[in-house]
Amino acid sequence: MNHIHLTRRTVLLGSLASVSVPVLAQNTKAIRIVVPFAPGGGNDVFARQMAKSLGELRSQSIIVENKPGAGGNLGTEQVVRSAGDGATLLLGHSGTVSINPALYKQLKYDPQKDLAPVAMFASSALVLVVPASSPVKTVADLLALAKAQPGALNYASSGSGTGGHLTGELFEQKSGVKISHIPYKGTAPGLTDLAGGQVQMMFSVIPPALALVKSGRLRAVAVTGSQRLPSLPEVPTIAESGVPGLAGFESTLTYGILAPRSTPEAIIRELSAQMLKIAASPDFQSRLGVESAVPLLGGPAEYAALIRKESARWAEIVKVSGATVE
Repeated sequence: MNHIHLTRRTVLLGSLASVSVPVLAQNTKAIRIVVPFAPGGGNDVFARQMAKSLGELRSQSIIVENKPGAGGNLGTEQVVRSAGDGATLLLGHSGTVSINPALYKQLKYDPQKDLAPVAMFASSALVLVVPASSPVKTVADLLALAKAQPGALNYASSGSGTGGHLTGELFEQKSGVKISHIPYKGTAPGLTDLAGGQVQMMFSVIPPALALVKSGRLRAVAVTGSQRLPSLPEVPTIAESGVPGLAGFESTLTYGILAPRSTPEAIIRELSAQMLKIAASPDFQSRLGVESAVPLLGGPAEYAALIRKESARWAEIVKVSGATVE
């Protein structure tokens, strides 16, 4: 672990040293960061915080443009088709760069061929929540209930192929239990039905679930990351459950910035160094904490390696689950 941190620090410091002559200093037009999801979620929050800080650092206008649709594919395609001049960037997310290539049959882009990673900056776990009235207080309780009542339990997600759905599939594969998947059109309706007892559990993004946990309508059973979270310090990780098969369980979503593949390497290096400087700042990391995300810093090479690793992992989960979108 120390080696990894040293490597990231070395990459960061080396990148910062490389921007003594700004490649984009003469570029007076605004930079656009495309968020391929609707306003209001973590993707949007992270992009706007990065845009604000990057604009101040560069003394340049940085615009965030929301382009939702097709699980993030519409906005991603727009960036892929854009000129590689550093003026159009993408807020990357595990779904668009690692899950969708395996999930969508007719995807119009290949993230590993058509996009150039600039910098990664955050990782976010999900939280396993159940209704407050549920007898389930631990992962072991949940598995015991699932085994005692085969086929009786179901879990909500914000839609087929989303992180919550595939985390549920991974949980089933690792634990050996069968829990039926109920897809909803978004996180909010799924959580509403969960609080009302219409479904038994959900792997949810944390901020909206946290509000219901604090109000006493839901109970947080476990988080899906490798470590406990400051926002839910008393909630264990699934890996801590002591259940055979779940010792190494981890499911997180990662975030970063990408550019069209044709973007010159010098522009990538400059933007990467500036974004990593921002991402390492206490102000930015505090914003991540509000969204229950944790810092995960890396330059172009590290982000590319992570995308390759995540793509292979999620592709296998998608294959086993049978999930597909036309």
